[in-house]
Amino acid sequence: MLKNITSGLKNLFGTKDDRDVATYQPIVEEINEIYAGLSKLSNDELRNKTLEFRARIAEYLSEIDEEIEQLNKEAEGDIEIADKEQIFADIDKLRKQRDEELEVVLKEILPEAFAVVKETARRFTENSSLTVKTTDHDRQLAAKKKKNYVAIDGEQTTWQNSWVAAGGEITWNMVHYDVQLIGGMVLHDGKIAEMQTGEGKTLVATLPAYLNGLSGLGVHVVTVNDYLARRDCEWVGPIFEFLFLTIDCVDNYKPHSPERIAAYNCDITYGTNNEFGFNYLRDNMVRNANERVQGKHHFAMVDEV
Repeated sequence: MLKNITSGLKNLFGTKDDRDVATYQPIVEEINEIYAGLSKLSNDELRNKTLEFRARIAEYLSEIDEEIEQLNKEAEGDIEIADKEQIFADIDKLRKQRDEELEVVLKEILPEAFAVVKETARRFTENSSLTVKTTDHDRQLAAKKKKNYVAIDGEQTTWQNSWVAAGGEITWNMVHYDVQLIGGMVLHDGKIAEMQTGEGKTLVATLPAYLNGLSGLGVHVVTVNDYLARRDCEWVGPIFEFLFLTIDCVDNYKPHSPERIAAYNCDITYGTNNEFGFNYLRDNMVRNANERVQGKHHFAMVDEV
């Protein structure tokens, strides 16, 4: 009897999963509507959306950032210790408030940001190469031997849709389905997204990684082994790099090396749970704060949680 009642209630009100999907569906429709319009943009206009998003974030947070900067200047002055402690307490409160305000503006940008990543994935899928105006970002990537999918010819840069990942050449051929857009929103909301092997977890992660990478505060993608960390980083790296974000894997470098510090300073950082964990422990044992490799923790996604 109880089973029949439970089944009847599910039919009437839907399951928790059904209700969650229903809340995301209007945003999926908004993303796809924006996505349809992005096809009119040139490659340069598409990648410049990242600069537009970052400008909007900076403008939204400008007032609170100015307050924090002013308090930091006051703390550097010749004042009483008690007054200085109060200023630092005020700064901590403002930083927490800033995190909350950052989430507000990221939510506003989310449909556009997801659409930009999806459109970029489509262009890499449907074209063997994309040509853009050369930027300093392109020059820095082309200068690295491993970034052979970026070729500069004067004022033009060509991005190939094939590159090496995990020791083998891959050709990008993935575009986000609606269910993957939902998965991206679920992860951004700090929830667990359950997906089977082969359902595109790596592709899903590109969406919240890009959105949160726009903040400049760093995104950590945590994997279970160094093979997956390196593979996933190399697999999706060109998509992020085309959109002016930086990406690297900490497992490629020795602990506390300049290269590992640089990897942590990227917009998106891949690595294993072991390395992220031990780096955190090491950072808590340094004698000088300048010796730390990790910055303030902002956003992380855990694969195979």
